[in-house]
Formats: sequence, structure tokens, C-alpha cells
Amino acid sequence: MGLGRSRAVALVGLEGFVVEIEAYLSASVPGFTLVGLPDASLAEARDRVRAAMSSSGLRWPNRKIIVNLSPASLPKGGAAYDLAIAVAVLAGDRALREDPAHVVHLGELGLDGRLRPVRGVLPAVKAAVEAGLSRVVVPSANAAEARLVPGAEVRAADSLAQVAYAYGADIAPPAEVEPVALVVRGAERATPGDLADVVGQHEARHALEVAAAGGHHLLFVGPPGAGKTMLAARLPGILPDLAEPDAVEVTAVHSLAGSFDPHDGLLVRPPFEDPHHTATAASVVGGGSGVPRPGAASRAHRGVLLLDEAPEFAPRVLETLRQPLEHGELVLHRAAGTARYPARFQLVLAANPCPCGLAVGRGDACSCSAIQLRRYLGRLSGPLLDRVDLQLEVHAVSRAELYASEPPEPSARVAARVRAAREAAAARLAATPWRTNSEVSGRWLRESLARERGVLAPVDRAVGNNLLTMRGAQRVLRVAWTLADLEGRAVPTVEHVGRAMTLRTRGRFA
Repeated sequence: MGLGRSRAVALVGLEGFVVEIEAYLSASVPGFTLVGLPDASLAEARDRVRAAMSSSGLRWPNRKIIVNLSPASLPKGGAAYDLAIAVAVLAGDRALREDPAHVVHLGELGLDGRLRPVRGVLPAVKAAVEAGLSRVVVPSANAAEARLVPGAEVRAADSLAQVAYAYGADIAPPAEVEPVALVVRGAERATPGDLADVVGQHEARHALEVAAAGGHHLLFVGPPGAGKTMLAARLPGILPDLAEPDAVEVTAVHSLAGSFDPHDGLLVRPPFEDPHHTATAASVVGGGSGVPRPGAASRAHRGVLLLDEAPEFAPRVLETLRQPLEHGELVLHRAAGTARYPARFQLVLAANPCPCGLAVGRGDACSCSAIQLRRYLGRLSGPLLDRVDLQLEVHAVSRAELYASEPPEPSARVAARVRAAREAAAARLAATPWRTNSEVSGRWLRESLARERGVLAPVDRAVGNNLLTMRGAQRVLRVAWTLADLEGRAVPTVEHVGRAMTLRTRGRFA
């Protein structure tokens, strides 16, 4: 009889839990039993581990083997436990000289004994280090990603034979094998275009700058060809680089989603996601069998989520965004467990004024009926729009703007002003849990402006006249602070509040 131990990590959302792998070998009828709430893919580890050990020149114990994944109450799934199970079985069979009980093992085993890379290595290693387990063994393709975690002692391997030999197994020195390459899907990130490409649209450019400076959500409504999508796609280019804690969190999300190339290092630029309007709710907020995977909203964390042709999205997709817009995270409940993913993104909505797109000005060229007009923009519900700070009508570029002699301002110059405004906001909010104006609570806003009664008066009147909700009033004050930061003012003025109200209401009232 023998008992061997090793460690792995279970990921529930981005939260990692160290799992102790126990392999108990007894002199009974040979068999293999896996317990501890494994899913179907993990239950298949029995056959993968046995074949991998045989292919690696390691003896499969002719005993009754019981493998326990502790804690048993935690759902576990995927093939990332293969290596840990194999090492625990070898330890229980007394085939290893070195005890692997306090080493974390991550990796999928091929039938030929090679180690295959797995998703979510960065958050898994981070969880292990935080739990006091700094020694980790990962496939070579995941080594660069694992080494991004400070304090981790990473050992890379290409095969099970290499791992067993390093632990002192009595086998011949393993031959070199070709490592399994990491397949990365969706890691190609195009460089955002320059604002110098955008002709005219001074109001829309200003709204874009305000959105970038304060982290505000934005809606563009205008005819086809006015430049709505072009402007929105350039928002990431004027955002500042991510701070290290944010970069680690964003990288962890993309690691779990399988869209991170570790050779590029941490993701320091704000991500950009623009799902097609046919996207399902699961693809936008997250889904999948078992514990749900992150969707576009989480992959856009600390970046931009663009919904082009927003009224064409299914209402269910749009309404699922209300929670992350308010709280900055997604909580997904499934039968297999609850997953939490960060989702503090900037939402940019682009919409035509009507199905034909010609309901501009007096709307003489529009062929849509009144009911079509009402239904089209009505797909953007009031509760959703109430969470959008900046709402602007974008008009077609005029001939005068098209042939203007003064060149448009480039992104680099706008980005410098955005960076200065963000630094001013960060200094003001240093003693609070917030970093951008878009995150500040209503209570803090009112307490900060308590002595400026005249500043709050326009907002209070709008609330009293049912022109703004309390949430809308709070967001107006957030935008007013951003306008003040862009101008280098210590406190917003009545003028800033009026401009903020105009930016929120498509210019309908000030």
C-alpha cells in the first residue's frame, strides 16, 4: 500500500484554489477510481495518464488506485490535472525519490507522454504563489506565461518522462521530444487607427476625448458613413497604458480565454472587443458547459467594448450588460458553480437613427414609418441608456469640413491630454478605492461639491423636473469632473455641469 500526493489548481472564474491530489494504491483487484467532483473531461484522465506512463517507460501499478481531488466540494474540470495525477500515482507507487507533495503541476498529457499546454496558467500560478506554493511544473509552451508571476519557481518540461526523471524515477534519461506548441486564438490585436484620419466631427472627437479621460460610456447616433465606427475604433489609441495590477488582471482573463500569447509579455494596452451584432448572450457575457468561460465583455476589461449597429443586437444581449456597467464585474451562475469575471470596460454604442439610416434633419429622405422609428431605437432600453454617460448625435461631414485646410489633430496629442486628465483624477482619488471619474460614487460626488451649491443646482432642477434620474444626475457630475480635469480645474463649475448635461442628452437641453 502507498499514498502519493501532488498539487494542482482549480479555477472558478479567475479565482484559483489549490487542489491536493491524493493517490492511494492498495493490494486489491486492479482498477482506477477518480473521486472529488470531476467532470467528464477530467474523468477521462484515467486513460490518458495510463497510456502516457506506458509510453514514457514508466510502470503502471498493478493495484487498486483511488485518486482523490481535495477539496471534494469544489467542481473540477479539464485536462490540466493530468500531470498532477500521474505524479501522485508515481509517488504512491514509490517510484520517485523526491517528494512532489508541495509542488504544483499543470499540464495535459498526450497518449505519447508529451505535455500539452493548457489555458489559465497565469491565474493558476498566481493562486498557487499566493497560497505559499512557489514551485510549479508546467509544459514548455506555458513556461513564459507562468514566469510572468512574481515569486514563481517555474520548471518547464516537454514530457512526463522528463518530469519523472527530475524527481528521481529509475528510468533511462528521456530523449528530447518536440514540444507541443501553444495554439492561440484571437491574440492578433490590430493597431488602432489615428484620429488624424477622421475628417471634421469636432463635437464627436471632443466626446471621444472626454470618454477616454474619465472612462465614460458613449453612444453615437448618426447616419451611415458619418464616421461613428471610425471614431469608436480609435478610442483605444488615446487611452493610457494599463497599470501593472490591471495588466496582470487583463492578461489573466485572456489567458483563461485562450487569446493570450505569452511571448508578448503582459497585456499593457487596453483591449478592444467588437462582437458582431449576431453574437449570442453567452458569447458576449460568457458561457459554455460547466463553469462558464469569459465572454467579450470580460475580455474587454479595462478596455473598450464596441457594439456597432447596437439596435441590431438581440435585446437579451443588450440587457445582460446592465450589471457589469453598474458594478464592473460579471457574476455567472451555472449548475456547475458560480464564476466571477472582471468586466470594467468602456461601452461604446453606435447606432443609425432609423432602419434606413436617413432620419436626419427634417427626415425628408427617410422611408421608415413612425412605428419602425419607435421600435428601432426602442431596442436600446431606457435602463441601458441611463447607464451611458455621453450620448451624441453625429452628423454627416459637411463640404467645408471635408476641404478644410487645417489638418485633424492626431491621436498622440489627444492621448497626452487624456493622460494628464487621468493623472489629475488619480491624484484626487488617491485615498479612495476608485481611479477614474466613471467609478466614483454619488455620495462622494455630492460631498465633494457640498460647498458649491450653485454647481449642483442645474442637476437638482433636472431631477425635480423628471429630466434626469438620480443615476443620470450622478453620471452628469462624473462627466463634469472629467471636463474640469481636461481643463486643469480643481473643481467643476456650473459651465462644466451644463456641458455634461448637453453631452448626455444629445444636446436637447442644457
